[in-house]
Amino acid sequence: MIESTSGRFDRTDHALVIGLGRSGRASVDVLRSRLGSVVATDEASPDALTEALAELHVANVPFVAPDVLDGVLEGITVAVLSPGIPLNNALVRRVQAKGIPVFSEVEVAYRLCRAPIVAVTGTKGKTTTTALVGALFAAAGKTVHVGGNIGNALIRETAAAAPDDWVVAEVSSFQLESIRSFKPRVSLILNITPDHLDRYHSMEEYAEAKFRIFANQGPRDTFVGNLDDPIVAGAPGEDGNRIKARALWFAGEPHRNTTLYLRHGETIVYAPPTGDPRPVDVLPVREIPLLGRHNVENVMGAVLVALAANLPMDAVREGVRAFRPLGHLLEPVAEVDGVQYVDDSKATNPGSVIAALRSFGEHPIVLIAGGKAKGTDFAELGKVVSSRAKAVVLIGEAADELGGVIKRAKIERAASMEEAVSTARRLASSGDVVLLSPGCASFDMFQSAEHRGELFKEAVRTLAGPVAGAR
Repeated sequence: MIESTSGRFDRTDHALVIGLGRSGRASVDVLRSRLGSVVATDEASPDALTEALAELHVANVPFVAPDVLDGVLEGITVAVLSPGIPLNNALVRRVQAKGIPVFSEVEVAYRLCRAPIVAVTGTKGKTTTTALVGALFAAAGKTVHVGGNIGNALIRETAAAAPDDWVVAEVSSFQLESIRSFKPRVSLILNITPDHLDRYHSMEEYAEAKFRIFANQGPRDTFVGNLDDPIVAGAPGEDGNRIKARALWFAGEPHRNTTLYLRHGETIVYAPPTGDPRPVDVLPVREIPLLGRHNVENVMGAVLVALAANLPMDAVREGVRAFRPLGHLLEPVAEVDGVQYVDDSKATNPGSVIAALRSFGEHPIVLIAGGKAKGTDFAELGKVVSSRAKAVVLIGEAADELGGVIKRAKIERAASMEEAVSTARRLASSGDVVLLSPGCASFDMFQSAEHRGELFKEAVRTLAGPVAGAR
């Protein structure tokens, strides 16, 4: 049996896990005690899979090499796909050709979950917002499990959640591609700007993947959207009926359709959709402990999700005030000789870099950028860099492409993060900001965005020494 009437799996199911990254290994670990059997496969080289294969051996889960996979597919009833592997991958197509349904880890996690789910997506800001939503639920005294693209595999969190708990999930377009019944109690789309166009043929295709977050929601569920983002604002479709859930909107100014807005750009205001119609002040923007206008939008999205879930206003206010920046997201690292060093390594698309560049007022910026391009157009980023950065240190495969769109800032290149930080220090003066905000993926030079950020911090702390302002 593949699906029961409840959409859940049981011991009559036999799973193939495709991909042995963090998500795939978590799927193996959770499913091996719940299904009839689990096997795993991955197209990476054996050297790259050493740790994963050791874990499989300890768990007594067979690894099947892709070239002999056909021999075991006859007994498989469901395949679980890691998010980095596209549906048009040749191995995935072989599995589908056998009539085996292929689900994302998010879909399987949903079917194991007994608790209501809040799902957050967007091109930029979703990690910070997911963490903030989790913090707001915790501030309200709820038991909350936070996972997904944010770091903890969602399947581990949903498997551990009790019916009275809440699960907060960061979900990417990759993870949403292969859902079937995934239905969050509350969904949130922050924004949709160009990204991952090396995987999607067009912005329309990318947006459609994001819109799957509300595809299965019904009238008892809630969708939260950013009315200031033109693509998100168009999610209801031409007839306005595409979203079946209750739709709540936030924006920078009050509109007829906004439930949360800014008054004079200074105060977040809640206009209850039902009951007492009088607006309620949530908190002043100056009390938000995060840098940048984009983080005001992130906070507004998180607050509206929390209020849609009926969390007390006082808990929401205190949760926002107590929140602190996450690692590698506009994270202050140190002040050295009057220069602020900021780690924004998880800014992996141009829109995120643009938002970061606009977060430091009039402070001159030395930007460290570059990496592995993802098919996005750097033209708009080039304009903003040219107007906001005094100098740029370029790294990685995309250095030449980025250099070609930056017209006025001084440009230098570096072959390592250590060299990039050293060069940035030479270019910066007291009062400046050295900002690592790459706008690209990390895999040309680093193991991950986190690894890239940690090397940046290490290099900065070497500059700072034991008594400078390292944090």
